[in-house]
Parts: sequence; C-alpha cells; structure tokens
Amino acid sequence: MKTIIYLIALVFSTITFAQDNKGVTVTIEIENLLNNDGKVSAALYDEATFMKAAPLDAAEDVPENKSITLTFENVLPGAYGIITLHDFNENGRMDFEPSGMPKEPYGISGAGAGFGPPSWGDAKFTVGEEDITIKIAM
Repeated sequence: MKTIIYLIALVFSTITFAQDNKGVTVTIEIENLLNNDGKVSAALYDEATFMKAAPLDAAEDVPENKSITLTFENVLPGAYGIITLHDFNENGRMDFEPSGMPKEPYGISGAGAGFGPPSWGDAKFTVGEEDITIKIAM
C-alpha cells in the first residue's frame, strides 16, 4: 500500500513540476526579405548543439510581404542561439556558389554575424522569465 501511495505522490509531483517549468515564448521577426519565394526557417540551439548537432527546436513558414514571424514555445531560461535561412527552392538546406559563398540569405540572433560561419559568441542571447522578441536581419 505504501508503494502505491508513493507512486501516486510521485506522479502528481512530476505533473506539478512540469507545469511550473513551462518556459516562455521566443518570437523571431524577420523583415526586408528579398522575396516571398520558398520558406524561411529558424533553428534554436544551446551552446552544446550550436553548429554541431540537431537544433533543440525548429520552426518554418512561408513569408508574406517580404517578412515573417516565427515562434518557439516553452523555452526555459538560459543561453541560446538562433540560425535562420531563407530557403528559396525549399530543398531543406543552404545552397552555395562554387566559390563557397551562400546563395541563400541567412541570419543569426545575438550581436549578428561577422565574416565566415556563425559563431556561438555572435549568436548568443539570454532567455529569462519574460517572453521576448528578437529581430534578425538576413
């Protein structure tokens, strides 16, 4: 009987704990796109996964009026980075010129990109207890 009561208490405490850590909404706004072709995607990373592994979360949609708004829900407080891509031909990846330069626009959160591949230091931003909106230039 004690085992059953313990298991019931554990289940309720887990449900209550999960509800307390719901997280916040991170909204990404991108304006001044070159066109409305294809899709725009955004990928959310932490330092351990940035440019190394699959994103923690991803969102994509079709742009309208050369702009788009994407959201990530239930993001817990911490440090994150976002990489965006305007995938003109919807092939699910960035296309490159023979010289190695990207054919399709991309952007990152944080301080912005320098020359070359995005770095964690350039992309890093902090999520706290309040919903946030990040504007990204591409």
